[in-house]
Amino acid sequence: MSMAGLDLGYGKRAIFDRPAVADRLATSSTDEAAAILQAALEHGRSKIAARIAAEPARGRVHAEATASLTDQLVGLAFEHAATRLHPNPNPTAAERIALVALGGYGRGEMAPFSDVDLMFLAPHPRTPWCEQVVEATLYLLWDLKLKVGQAFRTLPELLALARSDMTVRTAMLESRFLCGDQALYAEAASRFRGEIVAGSTAEYVAAKLNERNERHLKMGGSRYVVEPNVKNGKGALRDLHTLYWIGKYVHGVSSPAALVGAGLLTAAESRRFDRAERFFWSVRCHLHLLSGRAEERLGFDLQRQIASAMHYADRPGKSAVERFMQFYFLQAKIVGDLTGLFLAQLDEQLGVRGRLFALPTFLRRRPARLHGFVLDRGRLSILRDDYLSEQPLRLLELFAIAAREELEIHPTAMRAATRDSKLVDSLRDDPAANSLFLEVLTNGKSGEVVLRWMNEAGVFGRFVPDFARVVAQMQFDMYHHYTVDEHTIRAIGLLGRIESGELAEDHPLATAL
Repeated sequence: MSMAGLDLGYGKRAIFDRPAVADRLATSSTDEAAAILQAALEHGRSKIAARIAAEPARGRVHAEATASLTDQLVGLAFEHAATRLHPNPNPTAAERIALVALGGYGRGEMAPFSDVDLMFLAPHPRTPWCEQVVEATLYLLWDLKLKVGQAFRTLPELLALARSDMTVRTAMLESRFLCGDQALYAEAASRFRGEIVAGSTAEYVAAKLNERNERHLKMGGSRYVVEPNVKNGKGALRDLHTLYWIGKYVHGVSSPAALVGAGLLTAAESRRFDRAERFFWSVRCHLHLLSGRAEERLGFDLQRQIASAMHYADRPGKSAVERFMQFYFLQAKIVGDLTGLFLAQLDEQLGVRGRLFALPTFLRRRPARLHGFVLDRGRLSILRDDYLSEQPLRLLELFAIAAREELEIHPTAMRAATRDSKLVDSLRDDPAANSLFLEVLTNGKSGEVVLRWMNEAGVFGRFVPDFARVVAQMQFDMYHHYTVDEHTIRAIGLLGRIESGELAEDHPLATAL
């Protein structure tokens, strides 16, 4: 992501006076250089912190400002090492270095205390001059107390690692040239696309989705944990980044907005993506500033402070922190929706049989059609976009059939159900609708999963208005691990497992009753 023309509200170049700092460095010793850069870093951080306080909802802009500040510091450190500490007026062909930003830094977005991920790229073989410059640059950055993630690689080493390591591929995918030999970086980027990316789409996408699933399990397996991880949690920033990585790998998109042109998101979905990303970046910037470190868990001790910093106010029946966290969970839900829709489109584009890239489904033999609905690669779907709105009862039928047949619902059907959920209002007193709802509620095997889908589509809360009042609602204490709606759905699932005898060993009395 390019930061050219970045509007920071306080001016990209005005974070600190780079020419003045460069002039001072030109005549400084190593110790003096570290002190000069430290002063520039502290000045820049204080300026960004002030802007975060003044404009608390512009998190992504502040993340771009932090990356811009880091660019200036890293560039000055490298130039000082290469021109003053180890001058080389007549370098050989092997005495070249390209300094490259990786990861979120490469994307041009950093929270206030994010790691600075760098790659020093050199031709083959390495030379003593290159090693001296790398070492001197790193010592200067370490003196600034920056947490630097660094790698020194030759071009052949980089390509060999990228062939075998998906993490290296993703890092290179988001890489950005900083300074040094630009031709060397351009060669690396071109060969990476031609020799590594080409023909490896399926392998990369499958690896990224497996990585995402493992990360979700590590973070609690739910997007509704009451102390969520803003960076790595389910439904948070990393899930949005995963969609972007996949789009960039498959289509070469240069920004999340370009996923629309690639046919992976609609314009409306792209706006939802953008809104969620901006919100999560705002929360993450506040988390870092209030903690004074790279804190990613939105703990109880910080939720009130961030709600206040982001200007949430108490309302009758709901405190500021509850309103803030409810909005957080609604954004996490949106990210889940977008993921399903994105993967459905990717399936269609790549023509994958058996839904290689989609979410896991139950392994059952199924007919091609079910009561007017259709199966699309094993997922329950609708005949046309207005199929549910034609007969609102079909909204309940969709979920009842999914529970009965143990089927996953296709994202396009979920999109239609979400859009048409308000039509359920007229069905609350309908006997057929109530019968279908009770069928889902009492399904011991898949009721919990399908009720969760009904909740995410907004159908559950529409059909049962009292339930709508607790959707994305948290209890502000340390005794509840999930939001109220998620706790309720999990309790229903637990009762279903007890009734089926699945938990007879752990709960013999309840099972007998």
